[in-house]
Amino acid sequence: MEQEKSSSGKQAESKAREDRLKAALKANMGRRKAQARARTQETSAAKEGKSDIEGKG
Repeated sequence: MEQEKSSSGKQAESKAREDRLKAALKANMGRRKAQARARTQETSAAKEGKSDIEGKG
């Protein structure tokens, strides 16, 4: 038979879960910000390249 966990054990488990979720959220936000920066650089590079082509025509 399984023994019930004490309230302090549940609190520790809850804290561990919260810490894991917090770390996952932080990593996810870092990835999203990196993607947004890459898209911004890509867009600005495309605009610069486009203006160079138009200027030469």
